[in-house]
Amino acid sequence: MSFTNKVVIVTGASAGIGAATAKLFAKEGVKLSLVGRNVQKLKETEKECKALSGLEPLSIVADLSNEDEARGVISKAIERFGKLDVLVNNAGVSGLTSILDPSYVAEFDRIQTTNIRAVVVLTHAALPHLIKTKGNIVNVSSIASLTPAATLSPYCTSKTALNQFSRCIALEVGPKGVRVNIVAPGPVNTEIHKSTGMTDEQIAESGNHMPLGFLTESEEIGDMILYLASEKAKSITGSVHVVDVGAALNGMNTTLNYLRGYY
Repeated sequence: MSFTNKVVIVTGASAGIGAATAKLFAKEGVKLSLVGRNVQKLKETEKECKALSGLEPLSIVADLSNEDEARGVISKAIERFGKLDVLVNNAGVSGLTSILDPSYVAEFDRIQTTNIRAVVVLTHAALPHLIKTKGNIVNVSSIASLTPAATLSPYCTSKTALNQFSRCIALEVGPKGVRVNIVAPGPVNTEIHKSTGMTDEQIAESGNHMPLGFLTESEEIGDMILYLASEKAKSITGSVHVVDVGAALNGMNTTLNYLRGYY
């Protein structure tokens, strides 16, 4: 894959899939804009990317739920690099909540604001620049967009909306030479599992319940993102690409219960 002289924005680059994707792009020598909320972790990603590429990434600390800050991500990248070739909308939030919970509507709004509205804002701001370069967008969704899960309805809804938004935009801007694709990961072995208190043994055990017997690594999602962003995928647009060790075959509700350690 050739990304010579390409300018790429990766949101949610502080950790997990975003950080792994940024590092893979860095290996390809791209000019990177890294976006995240955690200053310390974002600096760590920046340092690793610079070591891999020899180029100084642009790090942007932003709360993408704030429209002005989201639009500022695009303007800052253009100010620094003069153009934009690829936008990776990876940043997202989740949370378990019951429709019977008094705080459900507030939680629903919180998740939609980051997972879909921020993507809409970033896409709206980026497209004039992507049309100039005939660039592309890769949106990170989830198998939660394809199969339901109890107490995960705000997240499932946001990712289903993201898929359909992506496909509609792909149809609209395809004639202008811009592609839009979606990657839908299943359970990924990231820090989020440890943050819930799971041990390494429990994480490995949860992977044993997946059809392929393990959890996906962040770099595997990154590999798919890079492929879709590259010229090798020049005929692909408006498509959802599932990378999930077969978890969607179990259904999201069953998969979620495995990750919770219920079985």
